[in-house]
Amino acid sequence: MGFFSIFKKSNDYNEKVIIGFLSFAVMVAAIVVDLVTGYLGKELKLNEYIFDSFMYITLGSFLPDVIEKFAGFRNNKSSE
Repeated sequence: MGFFSIFKKSNDYNEKVIIGFLSFAVMVAAIVVDLVTGYLGKELKLNEYIFDSFMYITLGSFLPDVIEKFAGFRNNKSSE
């Protein structure tokens, strides 16, 4: 099982979740750095569109799965 096996058609990894987690980690790191530099009295010039782009990537990665989960939950509950 090498690195290139993740590019196969069938694998055990969910690529959307990996990308979503990485973009969420970058967002959290940016917030922490912003808080630390603000505490030290220096302004971190983080462009709003950069932060927003990571937010949209995170939402785009996780939101479809969440909607499917809750839609499936409601469908299963109403059928019982």
